[in-house]
Amino acid sequence: MNKIDLTITDAFKNKVINPVYLPYLNNETRTQIYFGGSSSGKSYFLAQRAVLDVISGGHNYLIVRKVARTLSKSVFNEITKAIGFLKLTPYFTINKSDLVITCVNGYQILFAGLDDVEKIKSITPAKNVVTDIWIEEATETDYDDIKQLNKRLRGKSLVKKRLILSFNPVYQTHWIYVEYFAGKWEESKNCYSNDDLSILKTTYRDNKFLMPDDIRELENETDPYYKAVYSDGKWGVLGHVIFKNWRTEDLSEKAKPFSMFQNGLDFGYAADPAAPTHNHFDRKNMTLYILDARYCYEMTNDLLAAEIKNMIDRQVITCDCAEPKSIKELRQHGVTAIAAKKGKDSVNFGIQWLQKLQIVIHYTLKEAINEFTVYKWREDKDGNVLPEPIDKNNHIIDSIRYALENEMAIIDRPKRDRPMPKRGAL
Repeated sequence: MNKIDLTITDAFKNKVINPVYLPYLNNETRTQIYFGGSSSGKSYFLAQRAVLDVISGGHNYLIVRKVARTLSKSVFNEITKAIGFLKLTPYFTINKSDLVITCVNGYQILFAGLDDVEKIKSITPAKNVVTDIWIEEATETDYDDIKQLNKRLRGKSLVKKRLILSFNPVYQTHWIYVEYFAGKWEESKNCYSNDDLSILKTTYRDNKFLMPDDIRELENETDPYYKAVYSDGKWGVLGHVIFKNWRTEDLSEKAKPFSMFQNGLDFGYAADPAAPTHNHFDRKNMTLYILDARYCYEMTNDLLAAEIKNMIDRQVITCDCAEPKSIKELRQHGVTAIAAKKGKDSVNFGIQWLQKLQIVIHYTLKEAINEFTVYKWREDKDGNVLPEPIDKNNHIIDSIRYALENEMAIIDRPKRDRPMPKRGAL
């Protein structure tokens, strides 16, 4: 069956699709960006559009995220919900184990993680070529990821090919802002378009399907950065960031002579990932080199142990002492894991100590770069700085603090009880 005799009326589309997105149902622009605040409905709209495109014929979708294991509980579920909500379940076969959705007309929606490059290269739909690549949570990706994906959009097809990015904005130094927004985007507007690029910004205010408690939570956000980004969908202008003493470099060659390493692990599982780090501290020059740092999502301790051994082999790794059972299990799986000592005021002391260093991050470590860019001090309602970091965007930073505990003890332990800056002094 090549074409389905199916008519979805405009009245039905108006009923199930947020009005702000209706003009974009047939958008054929090569590069499309849908961004904005949390709960704006952008991902669900793109899921709806993907289903309608595939069932109309000619479209094969490849949907990607940075990490493959996050697909099944995020965008794959959005697609399956959209199929049901559009009352199109009889027309699709959903294979959750292989992450493949096939329409009765032969066109498909395929899913892959950018952490499996070889799989991306080999993905081919059952019929014709990939016509649409949708990168969900695109701010997680690297510049090279998008360029490589764009090259996949080739070959003869019945429809125009499209590269689609969706995300919540982060900070204005992000490569996506530099590549697509700088010199074009006006914050006072909600859209932009030229022959090759279309951008749409939406927020929770554009989502007519939200519940009142969802709206209250977004409207009651007090942190200025998070309110701007997650409630209002704006590119963040960071306030009182904690670390300004860092830079990125290609450490591939520089790291070869290093023989002493400091490794750390912040435990986590789902939304808050585990974060092993591999570092070298040059005590003479007070320089920290971050050689490897990873977010490990939904890894049981046996899988986490394998990831750590792949990173550092049998080297010692200092772990958050709050999870003694996990430390014991890592040891049982061959990891030389020890518990951090922490101690009184260990977070602020560790931050102060790291602020004195020169910090060099290997240029490919996206998560580490993001954390050092956005980790910031809490502020009161009047914008005064409080001597307390916001407990977000700090998994890798916490891991590094554990890794360097011994160095801190050797160099600066007597100064541990010095006071933090007074309110508003930063």
